[in-house]
Amino acid sequence: MGVFIRMHPENPEERHIRRIAEDLKNGAVIIYPTDTVYGMGCDITKHKAVEKIAQLKGVKVDKANFSFICYDLSHLSDYTKPLNNSIFKLMKRNLPGPFTFILEANSNVPKILKANRKTIGIRVPDNNIIREIVKALGNPILTTSLKADDEILEYTTDPELIYEDYKNLVDIVIDGGYGGNIASTIVDCTKNEMEIIRKGDVLPEL
Repeated sequence: MGVFIRMHPENPEERHIRRIAEDLKNGAVIIYPTDTVYGMGCDITKHKAVEKIAQLKGVKVDKANFSFICYDLSHLSDYTKPLNNSIFKLMKRNLPGPFTFILEANSNVPKILKANRKTIGIRVPDNNIIREIVKALGNPILTTSLKADDEILEYTTDPELIYEDYKNLVDIVIDGGYGGNIASTIVDCTKNEMEIIRKGDVLPEL
């Protein structure tokens, strides 16, 4: 059975951060708060954990729209092709924030995630808990929302209810307070013109 960890949203306890980062390094699947809906994720380098998340979502890994949560923009070039200046400035203006930016992936993105696609979604949520976990881990975590993409259900916002649903499916559920029920705005930056392909609560400041 997975564990339930309550954490302070502004000042998450370091011992919890360290413990969760270690568990991720050992292949754990976790559920955590973001600045929008609760997400599910794992270390991007742990193939079995990635496959488990795809299975929980009912999708094939090579068809899944998984994104990376990064601590900040300093490691973007580790996983994406060089950005033009206007895209980088756009991201810098809006992150941390409730956005997913679709960028061209480079060869460092694990093959299991890249498969036939040439792009990757990048998130830097305005949430101290998950960003501190990523910082302690030392590389991005894969992230996806809890519900399947084709479900018309609202997102569950209560972490205790999430734990009831997922305690036998994941290793850790983090309670960082009530979540939102509107997902991030997705901005495609891979074409000549920036395109918003999913509207969340907030549009990016251009």
